[in-house]
Amino acid sequence: MADRQKKGIRIEALRKRYGKGDTAVDALKGVDMQVAPGEVVGLIGPSGSGKSTLLKCLGAVIEPTAGRMTLGEEVIYDDGWKMPDLRALRRDKIGFVFQAPYLIPFLDVTDNVALLSMLTGRSNGESRKRAMELLEALDVVHRAKALPAQLSGGEQQRVSIARALVNRPPVILADEPTAPLDSERALAVIRILNQMALQYETAIIVVTHDEKIIPTFKRIYHIRDGKTQEETGEGRAFE
Repeated sequence: MADRQKKGIRIEALRKRYGKGDTAVDALKGVDMQVAPGEVVGLIGPSGSGKSTLLKCLGAVIEPTAGRMTLGEEVIYDDGWKMPDLRALRRDKIGFVFQAPYLIPFLDVTDNVALLSMLTGRSNGESRKRAMELLEALDVVHRAKALPAQLSGGEQQRVSIARALVNRPPVILADEPTAPLDSERALAVIRILNQMALQYETAIIVVTHDEKIIPTFKRIYHIRDGKTQEETGEGRAFE
């Protein structure tokens, strides 16, 4: 386990301040967090607690004020970005799953998944092969030629998970991925994330308010007033 924890994602004393002087607001006040490869961890907290800010920092969308972030064995932030190309960092090292799938409506399922791989310079053939492997693993390969509008909500979310995995990133950030789904489909998505995390040794952070899925996590980070507290979850859905 010690070797595995060197990978995944590690956050140390992460801070984010908006504004300056008397109007400054400290959204993150020294966040510590670690997620190992193969692990799915919940991130919960009330509105205004810092969840969105933390997710944007982890996704290299906004710059923290101080602290350290490590992806895999590579330091990406240490009181400043250590990566020269943040766009490439987001494309190659971080997968994103959102509340809405955001699939490209005029591309079929295979091309929606393969596109991100093609953007890294891989051939169309290799990219589509990777896409088909993931679609098969996620049990939507029979929809490979369908357009997004022809899919159910659960199928669309599975395709978005395949897209997030196609470049085999060390971490996936899932922002309210089950919010629009009923209980059965929500639990199916979380089961899939757990399976994919283990299969691809990906560290996955799920930000959620969804009471249906909170009992599925074995570990939870509860963020309050810009600080995180680790809690042991129930892990009930996977016993």
